[in-house]
Amino acid sequence: MIETATANVLVRKIDAGKISSHEDFLACEEPLEIQLVFGSQENRIKKNISVTMRTPGNDTELAVGFLFTEGIISSPGELKSNPVAKENSMVVELQESVQPAIQKLERNFYTTSSCGVCGKSSIDAIKTVTISANETDEILVPVETIYSLPSLLRKTQDIFEQTGGLHASALFDLSGNLLLMREDVGRHNALDKLIGASFLTGSIPLKNRMLLLSGRASFELIQKAVMAGIKLVAAVGAPSSLAVEMAQEFDVTLLGFLRDKRFNIYSGEKRIAVDKKLNFKNSFL
Repeated sequence: MIETATANVLVRKIDAGKISSHEDFLACEEPLEIQLVFGSQENRIKKNISVTMRTPGNDTELAVGFLFTEGIISSPGELKSNPVAKENSMVVELQESVQPAIQKLERNFYTTSSCGVCGKSSIDAIKTVTISANETDEILVPVETIYSLPSLLRKTQDIFEQTGGLHASALFDLSGNLLLMREDVGRHNALDKLIGASFLTGSIPLKNRMLLLSGRASFELIQKAVMAGIKLVAAVGAPSSLAVEMAQEFDVTLLGFLRDKRFNIYSGEKRIAVDKKLNFKNSFL
């Protein structure tokens, strides 16, 4: 566990009219500025890319994961050196031969659901940068394997158990084995950390992998999954309408409300092996 991920506070607890003092644990939230250094050896440019509120820890993964999922970098070989950590900032330096798309750096990234991004144009923009949109797969996952994912995730959420205040993203193989998990106060940060860790080990695209989100499935999370080549995304909460539209556009299986041995299929039913003994009253998928 990362020491700076939690903070202790003294609270007054009221329970059925009784007042008592208790120590409580909170998830830390601090800003992280991501800076990019690029250009020729004679004309190196340092540019502030983004400031995000995150839980400290795995900041290198967060920085490179963000840059990758936004189409700024595409492979670890583009990095000139290991990203440098400073106080609440990460400096990512690119090779002299790498020229990032400046227009992407100038626009507003998809970091929140209220950033004003319009639906269809956003989906079309992702098509120009994703590396695995048209790849085929033969993924077929039994329903019972899907059922097992939330409990496996909860067993690894140490900081969530202490604070109750973090989102999580988890990567599983097709047999339901947990491969990687990251937590953060920001749901998009948790996923960027997970994808960043995979990026740094050369594991992108994440073929034959399943992604589990501890909360809802928003547009920016499906966008990041598409960029990483993930074809099956399950969420404990609900998806947004634009998340479903993007999943359908990129042939991603999207599951929502995964809990207590039930879930909804919003896209890509072909990858779910449904027990023929199950009784379907209606079908519209």
